[in-house]
Parts: sequence; C-alpha cells; structure tokens
Amino acid sequence: MLAPTSSASAATCYDGAIKLHYDYQSGARDYGPYTTSSRCRDINMRLITDIPGVYLAACVVFVDHTSLCNHDNSYRIFGPPWGTVATDVRDGTHFKLRVRAYDTDAQHVDFKIAY
Repeated sequence: MLAPTSSASAATCYDGAIKLHYDYQSGARDYGPYTTSSRCRDINMRLITDIPGVYLAACVVFVDHTSLCNHDNSYRIFGPPWGTVATDVRDGTHFKLRVRAYDTDAQHVDFKIAY
C-alpha cells in the first residue's frame, strides 16, 4: 500500500476542520482550549468569509506552558487560503487560538481551524 501523498494528508486534516466566527473588537479573542490529534501535524487556519481585503491576525497559545503566543508572541495574517499558525505540534497538546482583527474591515468573519 502506498503512503498518502501530502495533498491527501492535508485533505484528511482539513476534513476535520471546525468552523468559528469572529466579531470585531478592540483586543484579541481566545478560542478554545483545544487538544491536537494525530489528524494534523500543524495547527491551520483559513477565512471562509471571502470579502476582499478582510484578514485576521492569529497565533497559538500553548496553555500548559505559557499565556503568550507562539513565535515570540507575534501574530500572522490569514486570509482565504489555508495557512499554518503552528508547525509540528505534538499530539495531545492543549492550545488556544488567539485572534484579532487585522483592521476595522474584519467586522464579522467566519473561519476554520484544523488541528
């Protein structure tokens, strides 16, 4: 039997994605806690509200170890394509997704995370 291709692995990971909603606020909002599984190696995010110029900034907080975001407490910008918020995360890791608006255009945004 052949090993799954990377696109097949990604499809399996994304098939388990959960849908979330963000309403604009001045500070960041935490979602979770969640626990990683063997379904995905990474924590991934994508916007499903496809309005041009609307983005969200996000990071991951590994709650068993810190209250700060990964990558030196910095955020990455996410839009409609899938993007990685955290890479090579061990199965069973507890985390929260911290999200904030990229700008005031992000009033009501639907997005998905896969982990």
